[in-house]
Amino acid sequence: MSASVQAVVRMHVDEKADVVLSIAPAAGWVVEEDLQIVVDGEVISAVEQMDAHGTRLHRATLPAGTAEVVYRAQVAPPTAPAPSDDVDPVRYLRPSRYAPSDDLGDAADAFAGLSPREAVERIPAWVFEHLSYVPGSSGPTDTAVDTLRAGEGVCRDYAHLTVALLRASGVPARLVSAFAPGLEPMDFHAVVEAFVDGRWEVVDATRLAPRDHLVRVATGRDAADTAFLTTLSGAMTLESVEVMAVADGEIIADDHSRAVLMR
Repeated sequence: MSASVQAVVRMHVDEKADVVLSIAPAAGWVVEEDLQIVVDGEVISAVEQMDAHGTRLHRATLPAGTAEVVYRAQVAPPTAPAPSDDVDPVRYLRPSRYAPSDDLGDAADAFAGLSPREAVERIPAWVFEHLSYVPGSSGPTDTAVDTLRAGEGVCRDYAHLTVALLRASGVPARLVSAFAPGLEPMDFHAVVEAFVDGRWEVVDATRLAPRDHLVRVATGRDAADTAFLTTLSGAMTLESVEVMAVADGEIIADDHSRAVLMR
């Protein structure tokens, strides 16, 4: 289940910027890696910080100019699951910025009374059937409610709606950003982990990537916790993002009736 992953992020920094990158696989995944940040030929150093669930963040101060971030790694699944604690089933039941589970109206009512196992089986299937995957159809501030109304979106939107509906049904749910070998179109991918039967199971309402090959990057309430790039101060323009994830070996076809756990 090992893989090669790469991300290239290009930006124009208009004003000195303090940024946080979340593009490296979570703790325990990396066999070998290299991260380079260059602004107009100047190599910029980054400080690594550890967030919840083993999420690795890289914080850097970028001077004005043309910036390029290149990350490459060889990865393999860790021996232990991602860190979690006893508060997580409470934390991930609460409404959040992009998954306002208390504002879904009739959509949430449709799943009332389901057992956690039934909700985990039916809600991702419902989202898959009721949304259309349309690149560029949503904006960075769209919530699960916006996606529900529009009936279309990309992986982040599918994940937010799935998270919100699961929480509204009483199932703790969190969002995971990931490298996804086999994904088409290739990009950073967003999926959902639902807490059922005492464990976190991964579901993907887009059904665009085999879950067995997902490489965890960041884990949190929604995209506010898992964005690949955050600007804390200053001003910059994102120009392009190129992502590559290639499995070392044959891709395993996904069976969405089967429970899958992500390391």
